[in-house]
Amino acid sequence: MTNPANPPDHGRFPTRPGGRLERARIAAAQARRRRRRTVALALLSVAAGLLTVGLVHTRPGGAGPGVAAAGRGGVVAGAASTGAGRSGPTTDPGARYPTTGPGTFGYAAAGRMLGAAGTVRRYHVAVEQGMGQETPTFAAEVDAVLGDPRGWTASRKLRLQRVGKATTAQFTVFLATPGTSEKMCATAGLHTERYGSCRLPGQVVLNVARWLSGVPDYGASLEVYQAFALNHELGHELGEEHQGCPRPGAPAPVMLQQTYGLRGCAPNGWPYVDGQRYVGPPIP
Repeated sequence: MTNPANPPDHGRFPTRPGGRLERARIAAAQARRRRRRTVALALLSVAAGLLTVGLVHTRPGGAGPGVAAAGRGGVVAGAASTGAGRSGPTTDPGARYPTTGPGTFGYAAAGRMLGAAGTVRRYHVAVEQGMGQETPTFAAEVDAVLGDPRGWTASRKLRLQRVGKATTAQFTVFLATPGTSEKMCATAGLHTERYGSCRLPGQVVLNVARWLSGVPDYGASLEVYQAFALNHELGHELGEEHQGCPRPGAPAPVMLQQTYGLRGCAPNGWPYVDGQRYVGPPIP
């Protein structure tokens, strides 16, 4: 007869210390713990993978599309003459400018004559409205670059003067949103993918994204990059073609495609270096 104070222990192994059944019970418990750890580690690995995928797909910026070759009569800043695309970062969503605008422009008033001697070429300065950039401020920045003694007027064969909208000019310097600059350049078959700037006959179109942000890993101040961007496009307007790096470590010619790489040269924003016209090997 069973003692009610000691009911039978159905389904349990005896637990005599050191016994065979006790060792089997311990081994089984250890196996269960190992299986639980394996499952937990697998779940953590899957969760980490999903988190990484989410971060990759939601990070701002990233590589932008390639830049097409220039069509007849126009040049994309930094685009390869072969038409091979090059990647570049897309517009930073946190930047101080919109990516698109209305396509209407405010024009700067007349300014002083730049340069000491030579033929006078007159230009307008126009800033797309609604993107938070003051037209007089940009016009002053343009004049500072074009009037610098290292600029194109150093040849003493050229003078430059900003004129008001009502006065005829030989070219216009536009500052436009990435979207508008792409549309303007595309009228001549140039596709900047909202990243680069371009030159059309009588039009120097500067992308505000590049003007305010420069390019990554350029290796010089934003002011140097701005000088390059404007002098490069104006060089095309004056008939200059792209040039290569003369030797590693040398200053980059202003007609080198610096927006998309220095090709071993050092950054340089000016067509004249140490009072001399500075050039590199021509690019076919």
